[in-house]
Amino acid sequence: HRPTFFCILIGIAAAAGGAQTTRFCEGARTPVPSAGTCCWAVAPATSLVADMPPKRTAEKGGGGGAAGKALEDVAIVWFRKCLRLDDNQSLVEAAKSGVKHLCPVFVIDPHFGPDYVGVNRYRFLLESLTDLDKQLRSKYKSRLLVLRGKPEELFGNLLRTGKPLLSKPPRLLLWERDTEPYALARDKAICELAEQCGVEVQTFVGHTLYDTEEALRRNKGKAPSTMPGMVTLVKALGEPPQPLAPPSKVPTLPPSLSGNFDVPTLKDMGYKEQPTQRASRIFPGGESAGSARMTKSLKDAAFIRTFEKPKTRSTAFDPLSTTGLSPYLKFGCVSVRRFYHGIQKVIAGQKHSQPPGSLVGQLYFREMAYLQGLSIPNFDKQVGNPACKQIPWSKDAKSLKAWEEGRTGFPFIDAAMRQLKEMGWLHHLARHAVACFLTRGDLWISWEEGRDVFDRLLLDADWALNNMNWLALAGVASWSPPFFRVYNPVPKMDSALSVQDPEGKFIREFVPELKNMPSAYIYAPWNAPLEVQQKAKCVIGKDYPKPIVNHEKASQENMARFKKSLSSGGKRPAAAAAEGGTSKKPRKA
Repeated sequence: HRPTFFCILIGIAAAAGGAQTTRFCEGARTPVPSAGTCCWAVAPATSLVADMPPKRTAEKGGGGGAAGKALEDVAIVWFRKCLRLDDNQSLVEAAKSGVKHLCPVFVIDPHFGPDYVGVNRYRFLLESLTDLDKQLRSKYKSRLLVLRGKPEELFGNLLRTGKPLLSKPPRLLLWERDTEPYALARDKAICELAEQCGVEVQTFVGHTLYDTEEALRRNKGKAPSTMPGMVTLVKALGEPPQPLAPPSKVPTLPPSLSGNFDVPTLKDMGYKEQPTQRASRIFPGGESAGSARMTKSLKDAAFIRTFEKPKTRSTAFDPLSTTGLSPYLKFGCVSVRRFYHGIQKVIAGQKHSQPPGSLVGQLYFREMAYLQGLSIPNFDKQVGNPACKQIPWSKDAKSLKAWEEGRTGFPFIDAAMRQLKEMGWLHHLARHAVACFLTRGDLWISWEEGRDVFDRLLLDADWALNNMNWLALAGVASWSPPFFRVYNPVPKMDSALSVQDPEGKFIREFVPELKNMPSAYIYAPWNAPLEVQQKAKCVIGKDYPKPIVNHEKASQENMARFKKSLSSGGKRPAAAAAEGGTSKKPRKA
């Protein structure tokens, strides 16, 4: 049962038995620099569960903060990866807390922007924030307060003085927990600030089906790396709890609130490029769009019961052959608990597909990625990562650029990479193909380079999933398929890539240079006679590039390289290790 990688079903849920834990400080071993928004920014993974400080019950704020300072009877709900009203435990608990006023807040870090995040994903984020703001206004006569700045600095000021929202510090701060290294360090710092200021902090499991720390403890500190291992752990943990309904009402905004806290525009955030129409049409951001998509999927009982991810068509793009929920689950626009229990309701008492290929199996893969990311040090790099074989990858900026821009001369690979840029999305098998091509299959370029491209362009980019899947497809992890099983960039219709497109409609759509090429040559146009190329108005080497590599030769050479690296213990010379190490640029998940 090898994982069906690049599933990227991402979501949010509270864990049984620990959903209402109240605590001040939890975090990483060493604080890391800010690198992006509060909801996405990531620094290199260094933390282990064992390195986290012990959980502590938060002291109630009462009526006074540090040094006898008065607190304002206000709760701050910090929205992060839970951009919805449904199944939002922070919002539910704030509504029950008895505070007089409530401020729904989202923070955008100034480091987060065009250099690291593609315009399509940022557009999705801003639409999600706008939708959340509209729902808060219509349901509760409230609104979303968007702050811009480093979270530690913004909350430092808010917790000490109440500025820029209040005249005094708030009584209560609530958020859902995160497991990424940057977030752990950030949250630890803010927890400590809150403790110094006498402000109560409540945090809740929210981005995973289970409490990841509890899951790791149940599994003796080690994350599962196979589906049978994950299924065994799930049985020990029991069913995730049912999703929570939104509160019927929430406390009002403070009457003294003033200032511009509107959702910014792409231009405000420094984007000059416009998002693509196709991505905007197929993947509009927000809970409203995500809930409608999830409801539609769950109504198709036959689809839910028979779903097997490896059998879905990799070349389907409009409509998709899968649920298309991954961006909504990534941003928390829909609840993974509601999706999970919706699936269970549909399949109850009926014959249905099983993990790993089933929809439930996809959610288990996602959970596995979070457990790995939390428990494996340096999870996002080769050097210092105990789960990663040390391979002497090459540096080839020219080939990397050709791969990223969809100019490799292999139409299926190029169509997939151009689809990624245009839609911000790829079927998981197309992700398999391009990842294998870049790494062990053809170009022998480090998985970290490809990971960074995906991290920038995918709507559903997630730190844990992105790293787990690239480690897998590069052949360097224990959960990888055998390194010698290489995808052919000229796929057969019955191959494991599930292309199912003999006419090449997918290629004609995203590689329009080849739109007139006869179907017999659409996947390998260099084989077409010159007169055929001329008639199709696409001469190879002039109108469309020749293949940048000889696949048969390169793949054989790479297998030999890989085998040699394994025979030497998977270790490389120090110079090669330094050259192939992770980029110094901060990345966003």
